[in-house]
Amino acid sequence: MSHKPVIACAVAGNESLATGAFSPMRKLLPATASARPRFLSRSLSDLRLAWLCPLLFFAVAFVIHGPSLSGNFLWDDTYLAHDNPLIRSPLFVFEVFRHHLFLDSLSPHYRPVQNLSFIVDYLFWNDDPYGFHLTNVGLHALSGTLLYFLLLRLLRPLSSAQGSASLNSHAAFVVALLWMVHPVQSAAVDYISGRADSLAFCFACAGWLLMFKASQARRVSVRIALYGLAAALALLSFCSRETGGLWLVIFLLHTIAFSKAWNRRGKVAICIGCVVICATYCGLRLLPERRSGPSLQPGWSAPVRVVLMFRALGDYGRLMIFPATLHMERTVVNAENYESQSAWEKSVSLEYLSVGGLVLIGLLGGACLWKSPCRKARTFGALWFTVGFLPVSNLFPLNATVAEHWLYLPSVGLLIFLAGLALDLPAHFRRVVAVGAVGAVLALSVRSFYRSSDWTTAEHFYEQTIASGGTSVRVSLNLGQIYATRGEYARAERLFREILHDYPDYAPAQTNLANALFREGKKKEAEAAFTAASTAAPRERAEYPHTWLGAVNLAGIKQNRKDFKGALATLEAAQADYPRVWEIVALQSEILRETAGPAAAIPVVEKYQRDNWWNYEASLVLGRLHVQEGNLGEAESDLRNASRLDVHEVEALGLLAELALKQNRLAEACALQQRAVARQPNLPHGYVSLSRILEKMGRIAEARAALANVARLETAAREFGPVALN
Repeated sequence: MSHKPVIACAVAGNESLATGAFSPMRKLLPATASARPRFLSRSLSDLRLAWLCPLLFFAVAFVIHGPSLSGNFLWDDTYLAHDNPLIRSPLFVFEVFRHHLFLDSLSPHYRPVQNLSFIVDYLFWNDDPYGFHLTNVGLHALSGTLLYFLLLRLLRPLSSAQGSASLNSHAAFVVALLWMVHPVQSAAVDYISGRADSLAFCFACAGWLLMFKASQARRVSVRIALYGLAAALALLSFCSRETGGLWLVIFLLHTIAFSKAWNRRGKVAICIGCVVICATYCGLRLLPERRSGPSLQPGWSAPVRVVLMFRALGDYGRLMIFPATLHMERTVVNAENYESQSAWEKSVSLEYLSVGGLVLIGLLGGACLWKSPCRKARTFGALWFTVGFLPVSNLFPLNATVAEHWLYLPSVGLLIFLAGLALDLPAHFRRVVAVGAVGAVLALSVRSFYRSSDWTTAEHFYEQTIASGGTSVRVSLNLGQIYATRGEYARAERLFREILHDYPDYAPAQTNLANALFREGKKKEAEAAFTAASTAAPRERAEYPHTWLGAVNLAGIKQNRKDFKGALATLEAAQADYPRVWEIVALQSEILRETAGPAAAIPVVEKYQRDNWWNYEASLVLGRLHVQEGNLGEAESDLRNASRLDVHEVEALGLLAELALKQNRLAEACALQQRAVARQPNLPHGYVSLSRILEKMGRIAEARAALANVARLETAAREFGPVALN
């Protein structure tokens, strides 16, 4: 009987719910019912934002850096992305770890991952610079995207301002976007050889994000796998550019001083892991041959270095705020300013940069001391900037005093610092800051677009560099080379002589002057200039690639006048300084073949090929020499090897097809020539050779179809110019 009242009460309760009489439950149910839709709405909004931001970053990056996509190879691109034998086959993915970035200079740069990225580009794009530029812009956009997601994790515990959750999200977005569109990044994005910065940035950001992911993983196996992958990415960052080590320092500072994601034991384990990564990198650096390195800055005293540090800091601060004059040849010191009292007085105008540097230091230090909810964010940003700046501050010897791309990493810290200031402002001031940030993004994007257009052609780039105040011997030298390429030898000669007037022992200028003189018919002057360049080359090779050209050209002149003994002596002397330069061995073998036959040249090329198995041209020449000597078995082996060392070259395959054709192996000859045509479908002579083989096989219709492709390519060349190679 006692159950009936309970049931009645329950029914009564239900009735009152239906009629709305029981107000506590009526209020509870709508609140509970509406919580789920709001949660789902917020999750969907976050998901849309997670997809929208990367798409926006990539779209913005490709718009503002679009002009550079049509650019050519220029400056170091010629050595690293066009003529580099170590990027021509996926077979070299491990070999690149045994070499410095520049093969024929004393530059100590060790960046194997940069060469790995060039291998991928060459595999898909051959020698088309568009594909290389496309990768550069994509890497920069990916860096901005990863930076955004990293800042979402970093800023959250560093700020305790009211409404900090949404504010931190907005701050992360603005910082990442400002960093990505800033024109000071142009040298790392629009310049193919500058991609080392973005490669190191991508790997380091991704590794840091994986560390956060690993700290939240519940399964031990997943956690270990993520930590291992993060460590591998950190090592790849290190092997992309030396700034990968700075990323480790920044990560450790955040982990030890700011992060609560790991306990003390976990932080000790992370420190040990970072030591192992550094030790592994140092071990990899022992793989290439030891180099003395380039000559660095003069032996400046400590006070001078401190002054230069303030100047560099002031110049970087100016560039971040007002990036008006951008060029590759920046400097905050000019030796001519100290040659006389009057010149020194003129140099005082540079000291406003020192004042600017002092002001920036004061701003960083004072804002970090200001107690406020976002003090940690400002402090972390200042530390990030300091870690990124100190190695390039002129306190340590470098081969330059300032460079725009050196801001690629430290500029992030400066923007985090400014975000920490903005987040502490009152709400009505934040609206003004938001409007200013939008204006800054638009203005910087426009400036980046125009800066990107400077990289479209080599001549335009050098002329814009000079117009922006970046006059230097390197810029003048490259501009003179362009004039010489166009046949304007007298104009090039004047420019090279101007360089040598100020720098008499500058081997690259001597070599180019000699070339111009030779083309003008002034052979005696050219020979004297080549001799001077050959003498100066061992000193200059510390800083510049291809300084051996003077010796090779001098030997070529001696060869033309039948002084074979003198030519060989010149090449032997050059080979002692440049043992890995193929062009020296190639000319040496050609002279020996010309004077003593193929048998005399074969041992020279075989020795080089054994020491440099990755060189396509050495295997190709060795195969040719064996053919001339009648050693067809050895020739076929060398040519097949050559065909594997360059995935786009067709000469070795063509020679193999000719050998098979002469031996009446028609099916094999046809297959080899078809491979050659597939590699280079825009070369008419490939279809001619294929048509000849098909005709011998009796496949007349297919032979005519191959010749039709020749006619199509010739028509296209007449109407649209030469067809680009795939």
